[in-house]
Amino acid sequence: MPKSKRDKKISLTKTTKLGSKLKQSVMENLREAVNKYEHIFVFHTDNMRNGKLKDVRNEWKDSRFFFGKNKVMSYALGKSAQDEIQTNLHKLALQIEGQCGLLFTNRPVDDVIEWFENYSEPEFPRAGIRAAYTVTLDEGPLPDTFIHSMEPSLRQLGLPTSLQRGVIQVLKSHTICKEGSVITPEQSRLLKLFGHKMAEFKIVLRYVWSKDGQFRPLLDE
Repeated sequence: MPKSKRDKKISLTKTTKLGSKLKQSVMENLREAVNKYEHIFVFHTDNMRNGKLKDVRNEWKDSRFFFGKNKVMSYALGKSAQDEIQTNLHKLALQIEGQCGLLFTNRPVDDVIEWFENYSEPEFPRAGIRAAYTVTLDEGPLPDTFIHSMEPSLRQLGLPTSLQRGVIQVLKSHTICKEGSVITPEQSRLLKLFGHKMAEFKIVLRYVWSKDGQFRPLLDE
């Protein structure tokens, strides 16, 4: 019986190490940015949204944002005084932890801080955060924006509804969420359907390093 052409063994030694190449590329880009920009900020995001982040990038086209594996970014900058590529940069590298990113910019530090302190965008809450306020639906018909085909989905999300003459009816008063309670996935979906943007997308600057060697925290620890 002839041997199947599909029955081929591929040596793993022939595979390319794309991961290592990618890490090296990220490190080179980071080090180039260190030479190009005067200031580096470590920041965290509240209620991360890619669309909102894209808008911020457009506002800061003269600067550069970096996201990546924390270990790779820290290693690129140098995690000790012996390894750092600029004076005191290891102090910033040690603060790269959790879900964070780096902002490289030549804008004055005070201007950067002021811009981000004043920037925020309302957003629909995701599951896992606490409700900012209580949301209750009254008994009765829902607005025309809720078409009849949505009724089964609303029931699955926990709403006491029925379809009456093509109109979705809430059968009794129902509390979607209570202030301070942790939002479930079902509640998150309902809050979005009913237009409650109780979350906030915000970029929080935590540390800054400058080429003159100055490093300082921007929040009270």
